[in-house]
Amino acid sequence: MTMTRSLEVKGRPVAGGKEPLICAPLVGRDEAAVLHELEVIVAKRPDLLEWRVDFYSGISDVDRVVELAKKIRRSSAGIPLIFTRRSIREGGETIGLSEEQVLSIYQAVARSGAVDFLDYELSSEPEHFEQAVALARETGTKLIASFHNFQKTPPADEIVATLVAMEEAGADIAKVAVMPQGLEDVLTLLQATLEAQKKISLPVISMSMGAYGSLSRLFGWVFGSSVSFAVGQKASAPGQVPIEDLRRVLEVLQRSLKGE
Repeated sequence: MTMTRSLEVKGRPVAGGKEPLICAPLVGRDEAAVLHELEVIVAKRPDLLEWRVDFYSGISDVDRVVELAKKIRRSSAGIPLIFTRRSIREGGETIGLSEEQVLSIYQAVARSGAVDFLDYELSSEPEHFEQAVALARETGTKLIASFHNFQKTPPADEIVATLVAMEEAGADIAKVAVMPQGLEDVLTLLQATLEAQKKISLPVISMSMGAYGSLSRLFGWVFGSSVSFAVGQKASAPGQVPIEDLRRVLEVLQRSLKGE
């Protein structure tokens, strides 16, 4: 039984359509740190990589960002790459750039052919989000619309409405990450994920963060989340678990669901 929808690169499902996909973040502060992190992570064979460029100290230099993206591509053993600038309002690092400057970086990186996915926040100004949609269409990359709430978990209907809005805005993949205050909030996130699968045609990526939220990273795919973010070397958000631990749990769950 298929629980999730596949992410695709150039018309082919990532990792042959396995579920869930495991994504490991790159959060190094400089070129050497990013490339060392990449070497460690590639050996663990995640299905996706995410470069969190807001951690990178050279983010204001477009040429440096493009060159490092190309180096990541060359050393990634063919693992597809997500390019992400997380804003301060959604839990990212302080970078001191205008949104127009950020979009210029996105344009240069996407046009270089070094990345497969662009993550851009739905909470951005509508005209900026429209530019991200147009850029994805122009370059053949896939646009992940994302929304993060590090303070709380909104009601399930609000989470579903956000995911629906992402599809309506032109995204290729819809992603939400929320913070639980208790186990009930984890259930809310899982319920919203399951409901969203019935309302939109996009792949959904969802997670509850923090200690309680780590549960959603282990079995959220059963409710329809296509990707689980795991620690390759360093975490990019609270509640991520090491790739090795995630794989062990997935093995047990998948055997059980098959009745083995």
